[in-house]
Amino acid sequence: KELLRIPSISTLPKHQHDVERAAAWLAGDMRRAGLPSVEIIPTAWHPVVYGEWLGAGDDAPTVLVYGHYDVQPVDPLNEWKAGPFEAVVRGDDLFARGASDMKGQVHAFLKALEAMLKHGELEVNVKVLVEGEEEIGSPSLGPFIDAHRDLLKCDVVLNADSGILKPDLPSLIYGLRGLAYFELWVHTASQDLHSGTFGGTIHNPAQALCELIAGMHDADGRITLPGFYDRVRPLSAEERAELARLPHNDADWLKLTGAPVRWCEKGYTTVERFGARPTLEVNGLYSGFIGEGSKTVLPARAMAKISMRLVPDQDHIEVEQQLRAYLGARAPAGVRWELKTLAGGPAALVERDSVYMRAAVAALEATWGVRPVFERAGGSVPIVSLLQKKLGVDSILMGFGMRDDNIHGPNEKQHLPNYYRGIEAYIRFFGNLAE
Repeated sequence: KELLRIPSISTLPKHQHDVERAAAWLAGDMRRAGLPSVEIIPTAWHPVVYGEWLGAGDDAPTVLVYGHYDVQPVDPLNEWKAGPFEAVVRGDDLFARGASDMKGQVHAFLKALEAMLKHGELEVNVKVLVEGEEEIGSPSLGPFIDAHRDLLKCDVVLNADSGILKPDLPSLIYGLRGLAYFELWVHTASQDLHSGTFGGTIHNPAQALCELIAGMHDADGRITLPGFYDRVRPLSAEERAELARLPHNDADWLKLTGAPVRWCEKGYTTVERFGARPTLEVNGLYSGFIGEGSKTVLPARAMAKISMRLVPDQDHIEVEQQLRAYLGARAPAGVRWELKTLAGGPAALVERDSVYMRAAVAALEATWGVRPVFERAGGSVPIVSLLQKKLGVDSILMGFGMRDDNIHGPNEKQHLPNYYRGIEAYIRFFGNLAE
């Protein structure tokens, strides 16, 4: 609760001091847990908290544990049932911004380390890296890794920024989609105009933008950017069978989202669609007058925020070129467009049968009494591909959030039985690696 009550919102400059307070709190907790070497390392923006225990010796495996202590903004504030940083328990759930994403998971693995160190049972070397910029795309993390390769050298990464399917069904994520995020502006007139006088004589940029967006998918739900699917790796029969094992129900999916019907790329199940196929989504639209009441205006410009989730082998830079080619071919005459790239990162796949993954499977099965299922997640965790590329190691994604934890939204929560089982599972994971 102490950690959750620190409003470490990384994207808002007014919370810079709170981000630093959260880093200091975590450094203190690492020391309390028994890590003999802990430091707060500055970056170009928010600091990294690093700690290590290397008492297992050179012959033991070294695990780099990754987490982040920053959180998302809390808007809309009026939809929270309690203050977003009050840390209130209701039933089996702890409500606060960051409870699930991901201060709860960070705290769980620190408690696991504390238990093992206090009882003299930690038999692998552990390094802990907790950053403060994940919610803004980790801009300082790449340079940090480059500058500290020797410090971060390890055999495997335990990434706690993950989740499970249900409280009684553990799962392990082996695939993550990449991200390409853009801001698209469409311009016509030099200023907003009277829609009665000028309407019907010049192209309305809001209409032009909507037409461009509508053309980005065909009737079967496929994305129409030229060459978009050229690098998309097809799903094998074995992988489709493995994904079909997930206890997914389309009716539950609609209930979770509140949507009346599915909208899917033809030929793929919902499970395959949300984890193993690329997407293109409109995240926001802006143009003209959007306040209460009426104002008869013909806007001079319109804007859309567009994100794409990418699958392995797709390249976010190449996807940007495909989007530019589409806009160049489809934009109406007399309409000027401008594309800004806001974020980008690759997808990642990890080995499902490594000794590290087997250690995780055994830890979850022993804790829950049920063998975990494998899944591919729809979201992006750039650190996984970043560490694959820069350190040459795979990640085990083992966290205990759930889809209904409301991460990034109002009333975010951590299911406390998951938190306690998570501590046990981390202890078993470290023990399995030692064996």
